Amino acid sequence: MGNLENKKCRACEGEADLLSKESIQNFISQIKEWNLNKNKIEKNFEFKNFKEALDFVNKVGEIAESEGHHPDIKIFDWNKVKISTHTHSLGGLSENDFILAFKIDKI
Repeated sequence: MGNLENKKCRACEGEADLLSKESIQNFISQIKEWNLNKNKIEKNFEFKNFKEALDFVNKVGEIAESEGHHPDIKIFDWNKVKISTHTHSLGGLSENDFILAFKIDKI
């Protein structure tokens, strides 16, 4: 388990495992202002304008592609972005979701 900073996402099929409630609590303490919502973690981000929101989404996309783990992304109210992530193939949270969240927060 441990620190998320130097970790890389693993292949979801065959390598990633669903996390226990205890593991989820450990990892959620390492990311800021992400909320646990059923089997997902999510966070809203607010920007000065639409362009900044779109630039952020593009940076999230680059991280997601490099990690091979893709969140759900929604731009709303012209300057807000909602990121929601879970491991689709597992139907819940894996370590990959928290690694991705941590890296998104570094943008």
